[in-house]
Amino acid sequence: MIKDTFPAVESARWRSLLFVPAHVPRFVETAHERGADGIILDLEDSVPQDQKGEARRQLPESVAKVARKGASILVRVNRGLRTLAADLDAAVLAGVDALVLPKTDSAEWVLEIANAVSELERERNLVQGNIRFLAQIETPAALQRVAAIASAHPRMVAMALGPEDFSASVGGVPEFDLLLTPNLSVLFAARAAGLLPLGFVGSIGQFSDADKLCEAARHARRLGFAGALAIHPTQVPIFNEAFSPSAQEVEWARDVVVAENDAATRGLSAFSLNGKMVDPPVVRRAHEILALASNN
Repeated sequence: MIKDTFPAVESARWRSLLFVPAHVPRFVETAHERGADGIILDLEDSVPQDQKGEARRQLPESVAKVARKGASILVRVNRGLRTLAADLDAAVLAGVDALVLPKTDSAEWVLEIANAVSELERERNLVQGNIRFLAQIETPAALQRVAAIASAHPRMVAMALGPEDFSASVGGVPEFDLLLTPNLSVLFAARAAGLLPLGFVGSIGQFSDADKLCEAARHARRLGFAGALAIHPTQVPIFNEAFSPSAQEVEWARDVVVAENDAATRGLSAFSLNGKMVDPPVVRRAHEILALASNN
């Protein structure tokens, strides 16, 4: 039996993942110019049923086009068994970094898809385990199983709440009060499993009010989210900035590291800086900020 290997995931830096309808050539053609850390070629909601076949046929060419400036390439597949099978057959190819799994509702479902992807990788002589999963949590039932989903398989790399579908599934609208708790549940489960938590507390469809979106994204970063999914190109620069350390944060982090080194020479693990106590968790945050800054 051939055992799958899963290459270590380089710390993904997905501040922004831009959805692109895979059946619209003009959107595919310009996607690489939008500045997103990753491009999601969508085979699901944005593609009409009668055009999904053509979107699949175009996928190899589309992957090559959107990868021209080095962005990560993801493909969002469909949930139904028949369409999912066709999507996997089309999407498991060289150049695809991850699959976005919509309406993920159980660890068992993730395992089924992982097994299918492994079979296709072996048949096509692709690097085993190279294609990872970003799971979208979109129902209350899935939310109850979110920890199991997060740790379901080594292919899992990120998780996000689907705010529109989740709100509809509970009969509500995607507003702050409804979305805060499920977003935090996804955040905690993702961090516990070593995954990237993606999203912000609000509707993914809000892109006309840039100030409101910017504040929502900055708030999400303060909560612990690493990036967000964008449905419109205007959201990309907002997310890239909001999920990147500011100049002030970088300056603070450098000061902390300098003070840490000085404290270490005196045998101290906690020390005072600018009138505030700094202990190991604060030092860890400073190092994380500098690592993010160096990779932006």
